[in-house]
Amino acid sequence: MNLLIEQVKELQNTAIKNIVDNKLKEFENNNEWFSELCFCLLTANSKAETAINIQKEIGTNGFLNLKQEEIKEIIEKNKHRFHNNKSKYIVEARQYKDIKKLIEQKNEIDARNWLAENVKGLGYKEASHFMRNVGYKNLAILDRHILKLMFENNYINNIPKPLNKKIYFEIENKFNSIAKGLKLNSAELDLYMWYLKTGKILK
Repeated sequence: MNLLIEQVKELQNTAIKNIVDNKLKEFENNNEWFSELCFCLLTANSKAETAINIQKEIGTNGFLNLKQEEIKEIIEKNKHRFHNNKSKYIVEARQYKDIKKLIEQKNEIDARNWLAENVKGLGYKEASHFMRNVGYKNLAILDRHILKLMFENNYINNIPKPLNKKIYFEIENKFNSIAKGLKLNSAELDLYMWYLKTGKILK
């Protein structure tokens, strides 16, 4: 048994399990899908805490109605990089303001692929992140923390840059196999691994 498996199993016997379980319930009950889409646009190449702060400040109504310049100023004020592009992506994403209806018509994989291919500013990581944050559980969010842990535990030979679609799916299959071996879904494993790397459970 490698160190990662041991550490995750240990966490399942601590108070962290309750935090993980409660966080997943929170995701299942998330009704602010467009706000969450904008949050995931903000997380690309940024710290999650920064994106959370911006999401709280702008709010769903702001994401839907503020002018691009106003959104840009809030993003910049929070010391987020790429404020010009991020504000532009958020305004462009308003064509998908009924994102819940669009996603619920598709299966989990097809929905993630559709997001990555149609919402400007979302890659497969961010699309997977969005899906997890609105209650889906079987996709891997291959951010730098997860990739580093997989590399350190010899599940991958290197941390690929860029992470193209083919490589993303290959690593996701390995990630999902780890989850299956632990009798966890991918959303649970992600939160445990993120905690191992950062000492936090955010979203």
